[in-house]
Amino acid sequence: MRRILITGAAGFIGYHLTLALINNPENDIIGIDNINNYYDKSLKLGRLNALGILLGKKDDRAVIQSEISKNFRFKELDINHKEELFKLFNYFRPDVVVNLAAQAGVRYSLSNPEEYILTNIVGFFNIVECSRDFKVSHLLYASSSSVYGLNNSYPFRESDPVDHPISTYSFSKRSNELLAHTYSHLFNLPTTGLRFFTVYGPWGRPDMALYSFTDSIINRKEIELFNNGEMYRDFTYVDDIVKSINLLIDLPPRKQYNDELMPNTSSAPFRVLNIGSGKPIALTDFVIEIEQKLGITAKIKLVPMQPGDVISTYADTTALRELIKFSPMTQFSHGVSNFVDWYLSYHKLS
Repeated sequence: MRRILITGAAGFIGYHLTLALINNPENDIIGIDNINNYYDKSLKLGRLNALGILLGKKDDRAVIQSEISKNFRFKELDINHKEELFKLFNYFRPDVVVNLAAQAGVRYSLSNPEEYILTNIVGFFNIVECSRDFKVSHLLYASSSSVYGLNNSYPFRESDPVDHPISTYSFSKRSNELLAHTYSHLFNLPTTGLRFFTVYGPWGRPDMALYSFTDSIINRKEIELFNNGEMYRDFTYVDDIVKSINLLIDLPPRKQYNDELMPNTSSAPFRVLNIGSGKPIALTDFVIEIEQKLGITAKIKLVPMQPGDVISTYADTTALRELIKFSPMTQFSHGVSNFVDWYLSYHKLS
């Protein structure tokens, strides 16, 4: 039996990963999440409900067994609370940790930077410390394409410099990679950083483009397209993210002996990997796809670039493909269609 701890299990990617992993009876999974109010809690509770978890008023802090799966349990817990986290590690003794708990959102980080320091840096430190103390065999953690910052060499490669972050969010994610490397080097802790590129799909966050655009189009509200619509994103379907993580879980990095040190290589059991589609999509084409699915024309307002934003993201996934013989492949039109179908169902509009 493989014991897996998933942090951020009530989040977008965490929910989908948990759903995939509980189908394997060889997995014993415990999920944690602080269920904060960054966005509507009902969406997080809906994800947990879909996993068979119903939080009651009296036992919402307990480890609760899923009603639909004997190999999944859930505990409401904040990774900033080190003592509680240590107790959970001591109770569960995970073999693998997948850290998806984080304060998300680039724009939110401009006005609330302290949230990113507390969760993305202090909280991640607690995860790394517990993983070291309990000799976890593989720590995988969510990084982000935002670490590339001012890099304008396309496509983004893991070997590219990542020394110029442009938001507190991107800085916090890069700091995770540096801390992970330090612990990989000092304590032989195998770590894999997952640089996600604009993940989308059913159960996505309301602050993400696909959700907010769909919501605005349906409700005949105006959509703001930054940089006058000249923006491109490497949209990556959530199922492709989940499959990649699943294939990586049993492939912890090993010690290497390289003469040349690069941002993505080390003698330590450490790696970072891009997980993206490798096919940047213009935001204008993104909107058109939603319009065609809904049969409604969007009201568009072109506005200037916002601080903390980049014009384009574009992943080179060669390293991922060579390692797991897979790279994201879901067609953009198919992914958007799946999301819109979920949105209409979730909001009882179909």
